[in-house]
Amino acid sequence: MRPQPVLAAPGGIVLRPWEPSDAAVFLAAYQDPAIQQWHTRQPASEAEVNDWFEQYRRSREQEEGACWAVTRGGEEVLGRIALASLHLDDGVAGCGYWVLPAARGAGVAPRALAAVSAWALGEAGFYRLHLSHSTRNDASCRVAIKAGFRLEGTKRSEAIHSDGRHDMHLHARIRGDN
Repeated sequence: MRPQPVLAAPGGIVLRPWEPSDAAVFLAAYQDPAIQQWHTRQPASEAEVNDWFEQYRRSREQEEGACWAVTRGGEEVLGRIALASLHLDDGVAGCGYWVLPAARGAGVAPRALAAVSAWALGEAGFYRLHLSHSTRNDASCRVAIKAGFRLEGTKRSEAIHSDGRHDMHLHARIRGDN
């Protein structure tokens, strides 16, 4: 297995594996009300964050997923992006992401998602990537569309968020999409 790649996106965005020194900013991100709203699984301590980082490493080694720190120039953490639920035989994977409040509205998330998608649908050999977000999460919908993920439909009452069950939009991008 090849190591997890470091990926570049326009505007000086660099996607790299998480490092132990990122634990404090990662934990702080989950104090943000918007991240809490859309991501019900939340770490409680830096030790738990480092356990997550270890899970990310093992997941990559076992070819089950990959998770990157979205950074400015490889240093300042701006967000998180991941590929999960990898089905290598079918060439399918799911995507997830969040960005810190200071990075929102600057195009960081769509650039990061486009970079991961280009790598996954190109060099990594996947055929289809998909993502879901709450129908109430307009920002995530904009990110998906800007990164070339077409809206495919609505999954009714598909996920639990902090305020209960939500309908979820399903977006996908396949190899060859523009």
